[in-house]
Amino acid sequence: MNEFCGQPTTGASVLRMTGIVKTFGGARALDGAALEVGRGSVHGLVGQNGAGKSTLIKILAGLYQPDEGIIEICGTPQDRLTPKLAEALGIHFIHQDRLLPPSFSVGEALFLGDEPVYGGLQLLNRSGMRREAARLLKSYFDLELPDGALIADLTTAEKQIIQITRALIRKPKILVFDEPTAALVRREADILFGLIRRLAGEGVTILYISHYLREIEEICDAVTVLRNGRDVATLSLSDTSAAEIGQLMVAREAGDLFPPRHSAIGTDYLRVRDLALDRKFEPLSFTLRRGEILGLTGLLGSGAKDLMRVLFGLEAATSGEIVIGERKLRFDTPRQAARARIALVPEDRRRHGVALEMTVQENTTLANLGRFLRFGRLDPRAEENATQELIRKLQIKTSGPRALVRSLSGGNQQKVAIAKWLGRDTELYLLDEPTVGVDIGAKAEIYSLIADLAAQGASIILLSSDLDELVGLADRVLVMFRGRITCELLSSHTTATEILAEATGAPERSRHVG
Repeated sequence: MNEFCGQPTTGASVLRMTGIVKTFGGARALDGAALEVGRGSVHGLVGQNGAGKSTLIKILAGLYQPDEGIIEICGTPQDRLTPKLAEALGIHFIHQDRLLPPSFSVGEALFLGDEPVYGGLQLLNRSGMRREAARLLKSYFDLELPDGALIADLTTAEKQIIQITRALIRKPKILVFDEPTAALVRREADILFGLIRRLAGEGVTILYISHYLREIEEICDAVTVLRNGRDVATLSLSDTSAAEIGQLMVAREAGDLFPPRHSAIGTDYLRVRDLALDRKFEPLSFTLRRGEILGLTGLLGSGAKDLMRVLFGLEAATSGEIVIGERKLRFDTPRQAARARIALVPEDRRRHGVALEMTVQENTTLANLGRFLRFGRLDPRAEENATQELIRKLQIKTSGPRALVRSLSGGNQQKVAIAKWLGRDTELYLLDEPTVGVDIGAKAEIYSLIADLAAQGASIILLSSDLDELVGLADRVLVMFRGRITCELLSSHTTATEILAEATGAPERSRHVG
C-alpha cells in the first residue's frame, strides 16, 4: 500500500479545504467552499460550469492563492501552496489541457525533468526512454505507439494517456483528474477506470472531476457538489443516484429573471442537413424557425461549440449543407456568414467580442461601417447618433459613446458585443454563453434583449451551459453528446435536471420530440 502522511491506513482525511474564498474583479468564484477527501478513496467533484470547480483545483495546485480559507494536507496547514510545493507533497494533476510539448517524442514528454542519462556522462539515454515509454504505455493502457512518434502526431485521446502516464511515473499520493474521459473512447475510459480502482486499492487518493454523472456513480466512493461557489452537499455514492446529484447541481431560484414570451414563431428560416466536421461532430440535422430561440448545450468535447464555429464560418464543414430560405450556403469565412445576415456573439467577449481599448461608439459601429460612410469618409455625427440610440435601446450603462469599453462592467461589455450586430439587419444570432460572468441584474436585461430580438422576428441559437437559462428562455433545446445531437426537448415540457441527464449521458428516460 502507498504510505502517505506517515500512515499506511486508508479512510482518514488526506485533504481538507475549508472556507475557501476567491474573488476575481469583484465576482466571487468561490464563496466559502469546502472539500474533504479521505485517504485511498475516489472522491468526485461536480458542478455546472461556473460553479467553482476549476478555481478550487487551481488553488490546490498552487496556481491561485485563496483570499480566505484553510488548506490542510495530512492535517498540516499549508499557508501558501505553490506548484512546486504541491508536487513535492505528492499532488499531481491531469488537466483538461494537454500540457505536452508538441515537438517532443513520447519518451521525451513522459520523462521531461527526470530524463535517464548514461552513467556519469550526463548524456540523454534516448533509446532507454523509448523502451521504458513503450513498456509503461503497454502496461498501463495496452497502448502501442510508433517508435519515435511525436506528441504533435498523436490523437487527443493518446495525448491524454501520455499525460496520465507521466503523472503515474512520479508515484503520486493525491492524483487529480480534471475531465479525464472527455477525449477517450469507451474502451480507453474502461481501462482508465480499472487503473483508478487499482491505484485507490494501493492507497493513492483520487480526486475525480467530471460532468459525466454516470462516471461519478460508477467510479467514486463519495462526491462533493459545488453550486455558485459553495459546496452544497457531500454524499456517499453507495446510496446516491446520478439523478439526485444532478438535482443538487441545478437547484436554484430563477425568480423573475426570464421575460414572458409572446412572439409567434414563424416558418422555417434555417435548415441544417447532415452537417459534419471531422473529429468534432458527426452528420447532424435540425431546423430553426423565424422568431424562435433554439437552445443548444453539451459538455466539453460534445461538438456544440464546434457547430457554432461552423455556422459562422470559423471552420469549414467536412460535409453537409446549410440552407437559408431556398439558398444552399457554405461559409468558409466569417465575412461570408456576416453577409448572409448571421452574427456571432462569442463566449470570451474580452478577447473576441469587443475591442477593449476602443470606445463604445467604435465598437458598436465596427461591423457596419459602410452605413456611416459619406463620400468615402466616416460621418462621426451619424455614428454618434446611432450609438446613442443603441445605448438607450440596450440600456448600456456608460458615461457616453466615447467611453472606453474597458471601463464598462462585464454585463455592459456583453451588451456592446450584441449592439455591434444590431445595425446590420441581422436575421440569425449565434449567442455563445451570452451571460457568462455577468451579475444577475445584467442577466435579466440580456434575457429581455434576446426575447425582444426573437419577438421582432430574429432567429436565435443560444448555446449555454446554464440549464435554467435554456429552460427559461429557449423554445426548444438540442442536447449534444460526444459529437451527436442525442435529444431535442421542448422547454415547456422539460427541466434543467432532465437536460443535464441527457448532456451527461445519464438520461432517466427518453424525451425526444418532433
